[in-house]
Amino acid sequence: MFRLMSDFIPPLPLGHRIRARGAASNSTGRFERFAETAFADGWDIPEEDQLVKTDVRVERSRSAITYNRSPDLPFDRSINPYRGCEHGCIYCFARPSHAFLNLSPGLDFETKLIARPGLDAVLTRELRAASYRVQTIAIGTNTDPYQPCEAEFGVMRQILGVLAAFQHPTAITTKGALIERDIDILSGMARRGLCRVGVSITTLDPKLSRSMEPRAPLPARRLEIIRNLAAAGIDVRVMVAPVVPGLTDQELEAILQAAKAAGAVAASWIALRLPLEVSPLFQEWLHRHAPDRAAKVMARVREMHGGQDYDPEWGRRMRGQGIWSELLARRFDLAAKRLGLQKNLPPLRTDLFQPPARAGDQLSLF
Repeated sequence: MFRLMSDFIPPLPLGHRIRARGAASNSTGRFERFAETAFADGWDIPEEDQLVKTDVRVERSRSAITYNRSPDLPFDRSINPYRGCEHGCIYCFARPSHAFLNLSPGLDFETKLIARPGLDAVLTRELRAASYRVQTIAIGTNTDPYQPCEAEFGVMRQILGVLAAFQHPTAITTKGALIERDIDILSGMARRGLCRVGVSITTLDPKLSRSMEPRAPLPARRLEIIRNLAAAGIDVRVMVAPVVPGLTDQELEAILQAAKAAGAVAASWIALRLPLEVSPLFQEWLHRHAPDRAAKVMARVREMHGGQDYDPEWGRRMRGQGIWSELLARRFDLAAKRLGLQKNLPPLRTDLFQPPARAGDQLSLF
């Protein structure tokens, strides 16, 4: 077998097989000049296929906090402990970010990960800067901070240690069960009005979840996460995200009901987003796992995005527009109101922010 440069993208590299992955292809990133493909050269020598395994590499970061000016996001800064995500959610809007690393938004996104150990020291330096002005830091907005490799690297727990020491307001988004490990830190922050957690649930169907989010906890386990966090006094928002029209939209009320029963106090929803490489990857998944619904799903998606697979305009990219978007919003509002799930929680406290004393610092007498 040998390789040539081509614009043809195979469904899977020759000599490889996948298990519990969302993407079934590995198209070259959009910034690359050439695409690489593998093909049989006619030598029929039997070879055993190799399982595509997860490879985690380390990045030494010069900055920890990323700032944004998006008018439709409720935060202006975030931290990403990892690049890429082993959960492998096929719909993940963050997949295109892997192209900036010269990697594919397909299989590479969920198998070639970047961990950022030492980020706690970088964050400490940034929070101590005289120019720093405190506002809530969001974590988990791009990739999940509690994906499986966190068990080995512990970057998220290191970050939380810094944020707790500085009494910094923190909002976390996850579907990872490993967050329960950090309840000792999170509960203390929550008691001071410094922390809340959003848990995303896409479907209550375990079979659908396993194919769409292959390495993420099943829906029942995520409800248990909500239950355990709530029992520790941590406010939890259930995030019905993404709502896939024609596939999961009928579960909207059931998800809210189940999350409320588990202890969620707030709720939100986001429609399916298919930016850049996500669209062909998701459509490939649809034809493999839900071929009878593929045409309907994509028709609804395009109706919600002005005839396109995705509309990136502010105010529309999260919800879409038109009758289907309005119907989902109305259904959500009615269900959330009936269940007593808040759409907006009080802001986290910023008045407690205080850099902790360092060895040699002069302490206050009062």
